[in-house]
Amino acid sequence: MKLIRQRSKSLSVFLVILMVLLTVPYQSVLAAMVETEATLAITAAGQEARNAIKTILAREDAQAVLRAQGIDPREALARVDSLTDAEARRIADQIEELPAGGGFFVTFLIVVGVIIIILAITDAMGYTNVFTFIR
Repeated sequence: MKLIRQRSKSLSVFLVILMVLLTVPYQSVLAAMVETEATLAITAAGQEARNAIKTILAREDAQAVLRAQGIDPREALARVDSLTDAEARRIADQIEELPAGGGFFVTFLIVVGVIIIILAITDAMGYTNVFTFIR
């Protein structure tokens, strides 16, 4: 029993030191003055992002999609008002980056190309006989 206590004492000291180190903050906090113009610019950008999202949600096709998903368009607009400035800017940026209905042809070509490459590899390995020019 003494042996267990002796070994557990060193382990317990190590664990106590580890817990103290985990609870101590590692970085000091630096405070600085924030200019009024910077705060107003952030707020204005957030409001512009909210207006852009509201413009999209005000369209009839967007409202039809919302209704099809079981979402009330008025509730969606209310939720847009409750977003923080950072969230509204992030959503507006994501909407701007989305493709506008394009990309099907490119995706189709990529899928067909991958299928042709797979068939060519399986032909070369002798598993299939799709292409006659590959042996």
